[in-house]
Amino acid sequence: MNIPARSVVAGLLVIGLTAAVLSKARAGGDDYFPPVTDKLTIDECGSCHMAFPPAMLPAASWRRMMVELEDHFGDNASLDPQTAAHVTRYLVDNAADAGGRRHGRKLMKGVPAGASPQRITELPKWVREHDEVSRSEWQHKDVGSKANCPACHVDANDGYFEDD
Repeated sequence: MNIPARSVVAGLLVIGLTAAVLSKARAGGDDYFPPVTDKLTIDECGSCHMAFPPAMLPAASWRRMMVELEDHFGDNASLDPQTAAHVTRYLVDNAADAGGRRHGRKLMKGVPAGASPQRITELPKWVREHDEVSRSEWQHKDVGSKANCPACHVDANDGYFEDD
C-alpha cells in the first residue's frame, strides 16, 4: 500500500484542527468552569473534597468561607495564616465576579448582588439544573452528597459539568 505522505499530513492536520476547535468550543460552553490550577489550593481543598472552581461562587463567598474555616460545613478545616491568605487570594482573584466572571456569571443568575452564598448547591441555577435528580439518587452510595460533583460529572475535575 502506497499512501502519499502529503495525504497523511493533510489528514492529521485536519484531525488536529478539528480537535482544537471542538476543545475550545467545549471550554466555552455553559457547563465549563475553569478548574483550580493553584497547587496549594488543590492540595488544601482537594484533600477533603473536590477543589471547586473559584468561578462557581462570588468573591464575598470565598472570603467568608476562608474566614470561617474553623466550622467548614461542620468540620474544622483551619489553615495556617499564610496558607489561608494564599488560598483566599487565589479563590477571590478567580471568583465569579472577578477573574472567573466570563464563566461564573451564568451560575450567579438569581444571586443578589453582594450576597455571599456558601453552598454552590443552593444557587438558583444549580437547583434548577439538578431538580430532576431524585432523593434516592443523591443518597446512592456512590454519590453520598450533592457536593460530590465527579460522581455524576465524570470530567468535573477538569471543569466540565455537563450531563454525562
